Amino acid sequence: MFFRSSTLSPTAGNDRPRWQHWLAGFVPMPVAANRLERAKSVLGVLLGIACTEWISRHLLAGFNPWFIAPMGACAVLLFAMPSSPLAQPWSIIGGNILAALIGVACAHWIPFPGLAAAIAVALSLALMFQLHCVHPPAGAIAVAGVFGGPEIAKLGFGFAVVPVAINAMLLLLLALALNNLMGRRYPHRPIAPPGHGTSDPPPARRGGITRADLDAVLAERGEFIDIEPDDLEEILVQAGQRAWHRRFGELRCADIMSRDVVSIRADQRLNDAWRLMQRHRLSALPVISSRDRRLVGLVSTTDLFLGDPAKGKRRADGIIRDVMLSTVPVAGIDQPAIELAEAMTNGGWHLMPVVDERRQLVGLVTQSDLLGGLLARGTECRA
Repeated sequence: MFFRSSTLSPTAGNDRPRWQHWLAGFVPMPVAANRLERAKSVLGVLLGIACTEWISRHLLAGFNPWFIAPMGACAVLLFAMPSSPLAQPWSIIGGNILAALIGVACAHWIPFPGLAAAIAVALSLALMFQLHCVHPPAGAIAVAGVFGGPEIAKLGFGFAVVPVAINAMLLLLLALALNNLMGRRYPHRPIAPPGHGTSDPPPARRGGITRADLDAVLAERGEFIDIEPDDLEEILVQAGQRAWHRRFGELRCADIMSRDVVSIRADQRLNDAWRLMQRHRLSALPVISSRDRRLVGLVSTTDLFLGDPAKGKRRADGIIRDVMLSTVPVAGIDQPAIELAEAMTNGGWHLMPVVDERRQLVGLVTQSDLLGGLLARGTECRA
């Protein structure tokens, strides 16, 4: 039976009263960023603000103000939280310019500065929601448009261009350069999952929590959440993968791989590969070197045909090394088998050669091997 939370006693499910839980919300939350990311953020803010101010001062020589304080808050978002929806280029440019225009308009048309500032921030936020450019530092720019003093009053609506738009664009350009130099993905863009160019999601994302489930829950909550749905989905998928790894991590490639592997040498002919594939009913063969069984590539039935294999136009003959795929993902003998799931489901690899430390071929894991091993392991865990 389910109860509404309002019918529960203040201490239901916990020995502490409700007011203590409420006070716990004031305890600082831990920052998930590691030391390297924190150092990148601090360095980015230092360089971003210093360079933006220096360029603005020389670009707007004799102009006052040439640099505005809310850019400090913009820099924190751009360099500490570059994946946040609040820190994306359109939010930086659109939010700041919009707030500047509204702040100046409210200062002109509303005679009471306190009321003008309040309306300016509220109206700016309402329009930023509507135009998808919510940017918290823009609230300070709206206030500056009202309380900025005679210099900003003299600028009028030009305040939105000089210095607001110039400061914001310079800081954005520096963020684009510095974040990418530091190995960050900015501006945020969804990671395109590997696939076959169809509308189907990758196999690993067809079960469990789907994007439709996530979108439905977010719509039901109706709150503004400072994370892109794509990032949230990726976090949930990775968390699920870690849970799988915790459960199946003891299963190694050596436990499930085929050891009697049918392979072919790189100096053999295409007709030899075709006969082997036909005899053993295979669609691909690992290619090894002639001397030491070192893996050098992979040849598939597709490589043996000219154009579309369905039309049956097989190559007359040739040498394996001339048509083989030389860049092939491999697995180690002691590698957890669950780590192959991502490459085999989303990466499109139907088999994975297993090699030793000298890259000599010692086994092969197919999708069937992996599925069988995981099913067997799951049965053992339930037992």
